[in-house]
Amino acid sequence: PTTGGTPRPPRHKHRKTGGRRNIHQKKRKFEMGRPAALCKMGSKRVRPVRCRGGNMKYRALRIDAGNFAWGSENCAKKVRILDVVYNATSNELVRTKTLTKNSIVQIDAQPYKQWYLKKYGVDLGKKGKKGGKEGSKEEEQEKKSRHVIFKLKAREAKQKLDPAVEEQFQSGRLLASVSSRPGQCGRCDGY
Repeated sequence: PTTGGTPRPPRHKHRKTGGRRNIHQKKRKFEMGRPAALCKMGSKRVRPVRCRGGNMKYRALRIDAGNFAWGSENCAKKVRILDVVYNATSNELVRTKTLTKNSIVQIDAQPYKQWYLKKYGVDLGKKGKKGGKEGSKEEEQEKKSRHVIFKLKAREAKQKLDPAVEEQFQSGRLLASVSSRPGQCGRCDGY
């Protein structure tokens, strides 16, 4: 195997005054760096990397889904990642669809819609009050007990959804932020 990696110590740099440094030791293994993972979207491909102390890192090279939490509703679902839309570091990472921590991605809204329908009896895909009427037709088909219907009514009265989020639900894609580090833990999770 190569003794390679990227050298991180400042031995190869000039002094602050501009003079050359005298190199009095060789490269050390603990000063080694590795190339960036640059995790892309695609079918899952994760490689284990042995690190110092025998620890393992999991380098995600491609990933297509992750666990995303809807914090205010206390609900987390495994969903597909559809697109990378923003990265504060560089637009290059958006163009190449690279997944890093704090990338803003578009995820599939379907699992959250189904969960919301089950908990509140409200279909988020439909616009305005129409959703409520069609929901009542579905209730007749589904045969919910009186107790369940009242429970859903009570929950619906208490809940209110941010209009911006509701708009995203209608388009079928939600914006989410990646909070895990795909190149380190091999996962792409967020909120």
